[in-house]
Amino acid sequence: MTLAAASADTGDTAWLLAATALVLLMTPGLALFYGGMVRTKSVLNMLMMSFVSIALVTVVWLAAGFSLTFGEDAAGGLIGGLDHIGMSGLGPDSVQGTVPTLLFATFQLTFAIITAALVSGAVADRAKFGAWLVFVPVWALLVYVPVAHWVWGPGGWILERLGALDFAGGLPVEIVSGASGLALCLVLGPRLGFKKDSMRPHNLPMVMLGAGLLWFGWFGFNAGSALGANGLAAAAFLNTLAAGCTGLLGWLFVEQKRDGHPTTLGAASGAVAGLVAITPSCGSVSLLGALVVGLTAGAVCSYAVSWKFKLNYDDSLDVVGVHLVGGVIGTLLIGVFAVESMTGGAEGLLYGGGLAQLGKQLVAVVVVAVYAFAVTYGIGKLIDVTMGFRASEEQEQTGLDLTVHAETAYDHGVLGHGAPVSSSVVPHAQKVTPQA
Repeated sequence: MTLAAASADTGDTAWLLAATALVLLMTPGLALFYGGMVRTKSVLNMLMMSFVSIALVTVVWLAAGFSLTFGEDAAGGLIGGLDHIGMSGLGPDSVQGTVPTLLFATFQLTFAIITAALVSGAVADRAKFGAWLVFVPVWALLVYVPVAHWVWGPGGWILERLGALDFAGGLPVEIVSGASGLALCLVLGPRLGFKKDSMRPHNLPMVMLGAGLLWFGWFGFNAGSALGANGLAAAAFLNTLAAGCTGLLGWLFVEQKRDGHPTTLGAASGAVAGLVAITPSCGSVSLLGALVVGLTAGAVCSYAVSWKFKLNYDDSLDVVGVHLVGGVIGTLLIGVFAVESMTGGAEGLLYGGGLAQLGKQLVAVVVVAVYAFAVTYGIGKLIDVTMGFRASEEQEQTGLDLTVHAETAYDHGVLGHGAPVSSSVVPHAQKVTPQA
């Protein structure tokens, strides 16, 4: 993603400003997507976990994250240096490629934000909010930042030594969030009533709205990663649209064949699965490749979300089944469908490149997944031992909205899942004391 310093181009700068705003919008979109998928008693808590990630990751990124990710390599391709701690040495005239460095840093910040927010879906309904406030900044520095440096930073070993390709974040965003989500849901354990109680989404229109905002923002995510208003951005834009469409169709086809009913949740989830898979590959594959990548992800991820019931891990909102599995599919298929006209050199198996690129992609996938899982599990366990990561049984049964935030989304509940009244109408003396 990084480019050599040159003069700023106004067209490239204008496009990246828009793309940055689009990617930032994805986190509120994700909050709605996740918020609609939980039960009514924890809607606000779910929204808060995404929104507070914006604030926490921003502070960490500006303090040290950007420097450790995109500073000159300081440890053999493993981590960047401290040249820009606190954004030192960077001003309005600093340029990264053809865009201002401060804009480049902000664009990259939005990627870090949504990656942290994605992890929250794996532990919905049962994580302490206070523990989440501690987890996010520590995790961002120890998990997201190193992997982002490996993939995109100057001297990063995956980019420059291994030669694996990742255009817009299959490794540091999708696989990292999925593997981290799996680790965290194992630390916390399953929700009360997992596999027994109905835990269906409470508001499917909200889910669809969130998916729409995610899809809209994803054009900035993928096409913006070209870092310029150019043909590569246009190709990535079209590939993103195409894969989202075939992902949606692939998921619905599986639902119709397996269950006899194509659902709105399936349509939203399928579109997201296709978008996840095209994220690493949108700048490497042709339009035909993008269609196949999306279709494969939609179909496979529709089966993968049921693994949690067979393997007994409670990934509340299917972060593993969609983001980890979709990210793996998209990253590996670069080794099959990469074309020289997009990559500038590397070719996939179907285009005469042999198994070499596929092997590189596989190594990157395995290393990143194992690293993210192991470090996240360690962070989660440490927090769980020291301050407790899981909400109390009483809080979980009553709902985190009322017990943690002293609010409810619905005054009288919906579908029997909400608290009977909102905190705004509870007499002061009877209000539940919020607990983190």
